[in-house]
Amino acid sequence: MIRRDEMSVLAVEVGNGSTSFGLFVAGELAGTLESSTPLRLTVDEARAQARSIVDRYLSANSIESAFELGGAILSCVVPAHTDVWRQALSREAASRALVVGPGLKTGVRMRQDDPSSVGSDRVANVVAARQALGAPAVVVDVGTTTNIEVIDETGAFAGGVICPGIMVGARALGESTALLPMVELQVPRSVVGRSTREAMQAGVVLGEVARVDGLLDMVMAEMGREAPIVMTGRYAQVIAPLLRHDVTVDDSLTLRGLAHLWYERRGRSAGA
Repeated sequence: MIRRDEMSVLAVEVGNGSTSFGLFVAGELAGTLESSTPLRLTVDEARAQARSIVDRYLSANSIESAFELGGAILSCVVPAHTDVWRQALSREAASRALVVGPGLKTGVRMRQDDPSSVGSDRVANVVAARQALGAPAVVVDVGTTTNIEVIDETGAFAGGVICPGIMVGARALGESTALLPMVELQVPRSVVGRSTREAMQAGVVLGEVARVDGLLDMVMAEMGREAPIVMTGRYAQVIAPLLRHDVTVDDSLTLRGLAHLWYERRGRSAGA
């Protein structure tokens, strides 16, 4: 017998470097998983990845019966993978997967000149930050790119900043220069590196800290007020302790935003 949990949802965030999964049951995060984003992906491969986090949940909770998800929601910034994941998640869940993008109502007022061009991960981050911090608020997402999203005092998505991320900087140094090696992303002993490797780590890691701090200074000045800051992304745990600004780290922020959108959409459908 198949057990269907109508209040369960699998949130999937497909980024350029990694893919993150969050399983939510009755609104609570029940498990996460992360894998590298491949260049090519089939529907069966995507479905197997989605199923793996569900199987972990079943095993951890000693659930022996077959289990069917209530739904799934996707944020994908890799266009070639969007339809693959849409199909895979729709087959894995009891209902058609939601895809964050043009056409999906999010309840977020957008003040961008071209709202359709805004990445779905950025929208999900704004949704989660508004839910957790209210308005105004600022989101910093440090991944392949470093994004800063600004939520104004009315709760609208006012816009933000996008710049090359910490990994892009490290890769550019290693690939664009003949004598500089690729380095692991860790905090050096000092700003003044005593070796080429430490000097590069200072430039990449501490340089990113200085950039984020500086951009936050400018963002707050333009807003005309201080606002709470939440940081997420692959390198949040590395960068956050080094900042001058007080930030809250939430590694699952994007997944929480996606899940919130799904539960809101389900609530509207149930009330219709």
